[in-house]
Amino acid sequence: MTDPIRVMVVDDHPMWRDAVERDLAAAGFDVVGVAANGSEALARFPAARPQVVVLDLQIPAPNGVEVTAEIIRQDPSARVLILSASGEQADVLEAVKAGATGYLVKSASRDELLDAVRRVARGDTVFTPGLAGLVLGEFRRMLDGPPSDGPHQPALTERETEVLKMVAKGMSYKQIADRLVLSHRTVQNHVQNTLRKLQMHNRVELTRYAIEQGLDDDADD
Repeated sequence: MTDPIRVMVVDDHPMWRDAVERDLAAAGFDVVGVAANGSEALARFPAARPQVVVLDLQIPAPNGVEVTAEIIRQDPSARVLILSASGEQADVLEAVKAGATGYLVKSASRDELLDAVRRVARGDTVFTPGLAGLVLGEFRRMLDGPPSDGPHQPALTERETEVLKMVAKGMSYKQIADRLVLSHRTVQNHVQNTLRKLQMHNRVELTRYAIEQGLDDDADD
């Protein structure tokens, strides 16, 4: 039996924080820490060692964006799922640029939250419907500048490029594994190799790179 996913919950509203903690625990997650503000979260993170941090953006300093960036700096394998009352474009993009792997608005259902935590723990990117297109569209606009085909373009294998195209389309590891008739572990290895070659830390950065290279348009439907 696999160990339960370790989760930390950070929110300055006690009722909301308690409800999320209760829902996660009831669903079999291991809630290894809770915090009411950014400084508490960063103080407790190293000892708690959560795989996923469910984090509100609007928390007492440091705010959710700063906490996200520091968590990813300390542990690049950690996943941050933003759970915020705000669906504003600027907030979403700031969180993603800081390294968040998912973003749900607080109107999400309990089941949506639990599913998002599971998927983020697996390495998928998860967004409230409507936000994924917004994020990808914004990165497209940001990258419409000069093409970045400098002299140090890393060499990816044909299979790594194929997997990267599917990541750019927002496919999960399981979907990619099914499409390419590979094991989930093999797909993860291809993604990790690609991240290492490109000197990136997570799937969000990888998606950004793929869009920059126009790979999301090349993939077959």
